Amino acid sequence: MNQDQKLAYTTRNNVLKLLSEEEVARVSTAETAAGLAAGEEYLDLEQLERGVLRAQGAITPMGRVLPRKSVGDPTWRRILNQLGASHPDTLPAQK
Repeated sequence: MNQDQKLAYTTRNNVLKLLSEEEVARVSTAETAAGLAAGEEYLDLEQLERGVLRAQGAITPMGRVLPRKSVGDPTWRRILNQLGASHPDTLPAQK
């Protein structure tokens, strides 16, 4: 395993540690879905450096996807903060 692969694995593992047990279950259930609807936000767990992506209606490789709808807003914000990928347009307005 080279250094880049090790860093990617560590980053992915750290992201997954932020999920609650309930969120892990929802993500696992999402893996069995046929795909995401066009416009749905997700993270590609094998390419986290790409940040938040939107499904384009094409087949999404669900086995490596973390759909935003599967995690709560606080968890989504923690994940983005951890990735250093704060995308204000993808976060709900703070009250």
